Amino acid sequence: MNTTIQAIMARLRFSYVWIVVGIIFLVLLSAAGIRATPSVMILPLEHEFGWTVTTISFVISVNIALYGLIGPFSAAAMQRYGIRPIVLGALVLLAVGTFASTFMTMPWHMVLAWGILVGSGSGVAANTLAATIVGRWFETRRGLAMGLLTASSATGQMVFLPLMAYMVEHFGWRSVAILVASVAALAIPLVAIFLPERPQDIGMKRYGQFEDLPPEAVSKGKNPLTIAFGALAKAVKIRDFWLLFFSFFICGMSTNGYIGSHFIAMCGDYGISAVGGASILAAMGMLDLVGTTMSGWLSDRYNPRVLLFWYYGLRGIALIFLPHAFGLSYFGLPVFALFYGLDWIATVPPTVRLANDVFGRLAAPIVFGWIVAGHQLGAASATMLAGSLRNSLGSYTLSSMLMGAACIIAAILVLRIKGHQTGGDLIPGIPVPAR
Repeated sequence: MNTTIQAIMARLRFSYVWIVVGIIFLVLLSAAGIRATPSVMILPLEHEFGWTVTTISFVISVNIALYGLIGPFSAAAMQRYGIRPIVLGALVLLAVGTFASTFMTMPWHMVLAWGILVGSGSGVAANTLAATIVGRWFETRRGLAMGLLTASSATGQMVFLPLMAYMVEHFGWRSVAILVASVAALAIPLVAIFLPERPQDIGMKRYGQFEDLPPEAVSKGKNPLTIAFGALAKAVKIRDFWLLFFSFFICGMSTNGYIGSHFIAMCGDYGISAVGGASILAAMGMLDLVGTTMSGWLSDRYNPRVLLFWYYGLRGIALIFLPHAFGLSYFGLPVFALFYGLDWIATVPPTVRLANDVFGRLAAPIVFGWIVAGHQLGAASATMLAGSLRNSLGSYTLSSMLMGAACIIAAILVLRIKGHQTGGDLIPGIPVPAR
């Protein structure tokens, strides 16, 4: 593999680190598209099997919760066993889970396939992977790299939705499951051949680092569970961890959990087809690619707490506006899509920067994994809450108002983050490096 990579490097006029970013971008894009697939399957499954929205929302909640809970353990496993084997295992889970779902006939089949297998696989191919790559390969431009990789997650959830919605309408939901299984399978050789473990393996330094790389501290011989829980046990004693955790909990509620899971069904309540709703999400995904990348660039230059204040505040206003957007003819939804799309997950780069500032480069990916767990627990809670309120009230209006109000609270919380580095060892056996 190194021979192949070195041959490519000899022909490149730019650093191979951007090839690594491109590979991880595609992996995250694919995994995010797979994770978003159940949102276009809600109505078809309801019609074919008679499953309620609450039942399907429960499966999506399991998927979302596992996506978050796997994060810190996958980050620890990457330190122990390496990035490449863990990512390859995740892609296998995604391919097997999505293909197996074509045979499901009972709700528990969907829980196993889309909830457990896909949820676990997508939990590895998530923002914790991006944070690990950025910490291992970058000394400068970390915010920009994190912005690009983060944008792939939200963009992948949305840009494939119109195609998937079209396929559901014309070929049935099983055709979509086969499509995304194929996408996951095709990503496997790409990672196996072109993704090195670390810069040293191909004779490189971290991007922006001119001195020789010191030996990287690792936790060889330690159980990933020990590493992950050891970092958590020390992080929970720090106030900034809880402020980051709860603000990201609200972030998950207002993005993946609510809009990501229910927006297409919400559009159906107003007479907009699944393809139309998916197209709006796709437009927001493209806007997010711009917004989150720009957020990463800003995070390298400005106070991340102030950035988060504006991101959460503007998102809250957009969600409160959403129920009215459907009644404003041509301009309502485009205005919502513009503001919400640019802000979709722009919160991630400044949150990662704060995690690095507080916990250090080596510990930050694992601690950030626990913060992402909070994000996904919030998303799972919002998915269930919105589904239940829709069943009982017949609309999503109250859910939109609650999500918007929660974002306003998050905007206030993030201003209380100090962002100063802690002392001591957050990972057993690995000291936090001096800054």
